[in-house]
Amino acid sequence: MTDHLTLYDVTLRDGAQTQGVDFSVEDKRQIAAALDALGVDYIEGGWPGANPGDTEFFAVRPQLTKAKLSAFGMTKRAGRSVGNDPGFAAVVGADADAITLVGKTWDFQVDVALEIPRSENVEAIGESIVAVKERGREPLFDAEHFFDGFAANPDYALDCIKAAYEAGAAWIVLCDTNGGSMPQTVYRVVSTVKDKFPGIALGIHAHNDSEQAVAVSLEAVRAGVRQVQGTLNGLGERCGNANLCSIIPTLILKEPYASLVETGISREQLKTLTRASRMLDEILNRAPARHAAYVGPSAFAHKGGLHSSAMLKDTRTYEHVPPEAVGNARRILVSDQAGRSNLLARLASAGIDVDAKDPRLAQLLEDVKQREFYGYTYDGAEASFELLARRALGEVPEFFEVDSFRVIVEKRHNARGELTTVSEATVRVRVDGEIFHNVDTGHGPVDALSNALRKDLGKYSGFLAGLSLTDYKVRILTSGTEAITRVMVESKDSHGTRFSTVGVSENIVDASFEALIDAIYLKLLRDGAQP
Repeated sequence: MTDHLTLYDVTLRDGAQTQGVDFSVEDKRQIAAALDALGVDYIEGGWPGANPGDTEFFAVRPQLTKAKLSAFGMTKRAGRSVGNDPGFAAVVGADADAITLVGKTWDFQVDVALEIPRSENVEAIGESIVAVKERGREPLFDAEHFFDGFAANPDYALDCIKAAYEAGAAWIVLCDTNGGSMPQTVYRVVSTVKDKFPGIALGIHAHNDSEQAVAVSLEAVRAGVRQVQGTLNGLGERCGNANLCSIIPTLILKEPYASLVETGISREQLKTLTRASRMLDEILNRAPARHAAYVGPSAFAHKGGLHSSAMLKDTRTYEHVPPEAVGNARRILVSDQAGRSNLLARLASAGIDVDAKDPRLAQLLEDVKQREFYGYTYDGAEASFELLARRALGEVPEFFEVDSFRVIVEKRHNARGELTTVSEATVRVRVDGEIFHNVDTGHGPVDALSNALRKDLGKYSGFLAGLSLTDYKVRILTSGTEAITRVMVESKDSHGTRFSTVGVSENIVDASFEALIDAIYLKLLRDGAQP
C-alpha cells in the first residue's frame, strides 16, 4: 500500500528570486498552466501585496483544472494583531485555495532578526494559522531554518512547529533554508519529528547550496515526509531550490520511492516534463542546461565508439530510464537513426494522426533537424511545429500571399510637444488574387506589423477577431554583425487559447514577421477557414 505524496511547486515565488529572473504576469500564467497540466498538487503564485506583479496575478487568478493555488506570506508582525497587520491581511485575503505562512523556528533568528521574545514568536505562529483557517483557506506553515534551528535548540524548534500543528496547519513544511544540511541528518531529524508528533503531515523545502537539495528531499520522503516543495529546473535564490524535474521522475520511476509513495502525476503526464522544462527556459530567454538530468538536451545523447554501438543493440545499456518516459529523446550523435519515435510523439501531441511507416516522415524529420541546426526550436513553439508538420503532410493550404512589408520607426513630437517614438507598418497581401494594402501603427515595430497584417485579410478577417499578441522574446544565437536571431511570439485568441510561434533570420524584423505569419495561419487552420 503506497502513500499519496503531494507535489508543491514554488517556481513562481521562490524561482522568481533567481538572479536575472523577472517573470511578467503573463509569464506566470503560462507557467502555472504548464504546471497544472503536468499534474502538481499546489502552485504557489507569489506574495500578494509584496509587489505589483504578484498582486495583479492574484487579482485575476489563473484557471486551474487540478492544482490548488497557494498564496505565500509571513506570520503576523510583532506588536500587531492579526486584524491590524495590512501585509498579513493582503495575503490571507488573496483569491487562493491555500495560504502558506513562513515563520522563524531558529532561536538565533528570533533573537537577531525579529528581536522579540521567543515566546512571542511561538504565539504569533499559532495565531496566524488560526486566522487563515477562519478565512476558510487551507493553512500551511513553512518552518524557516528548521534544521539549523533544530541543531541549535531542538526544544524551541519543536515548540514552533507544535504551535502551527495544534492551531490546525494542514502541512508543516520543514525548510532547509540555508541549503547546507546533509541528507542523513535530514532523515534523522524528520524521523524524530514524526515520532514526536505521530499524526503530523510533514513537507520538505530544500535549497541547493551544497548541491544536495534533491538528495535531501528524497531522504525526507523516505523518513516520512509526504509533501515535497521545489521548482522547475531548480530555479531559486543563490544556488537554487530542489529541482522538481529531477525529483518527480525519480519518485515515479525509481525504487524504493515508486513502491513507497504515489504522486498525482500519471505516466502520460510525466511525458510532458521535458516540454515544461524547455518552455520555462524559453520564457527566461536562455538555453536549456544541456546536461540536466532527465530533461537536458544531452541527457540521453550518445557519442561514437562502444556506447553508440551498444545502444543500437539494447537501449538499456547506457540509459537508466527510457527518454520517452520523461518526454525527452535519445540522440546518437554519429548517426541519423534516432529521432523518428520522438517525431511521432510530437505529432501525436499536436493531434496529428499519421502512420509510422508514412514515407513523408523521413523528410519531415530531416527538415526538423536542419531547421533546429539553423536556430529554430519547437519545444517552446508547438504551433510552428504543428504547421511545419501539416505542411509536410499536405494539410496546409495557401490562405494568402505576402507581397511585401515595411516598418518605419520615427522619433517625433506629438500634439502636446512631447518627444515620442512612433512605429508604423505597411503590409501588402494577396487573397484570392485581390490585393490588400494595410497600414497601421503600434507600440513598437512588431506590434505595428501585427496590427497591419491583421487589419484586413478579406474573407479571413472575421477569423482573426480577438487574436492578439501577448508576449514577445528575442534571443541572439550567434555573435557578430550578421548574428542569427530567434524570435518567439505568444498569441491569444478570443477563446483565451495561447500558442507560441517561432521565426529565425539574420534580421530581427523578418524573424518577427515569420512568427506572426505562423500565428495567423494556425488560427485560420484550427478554425476551419476555407482557402
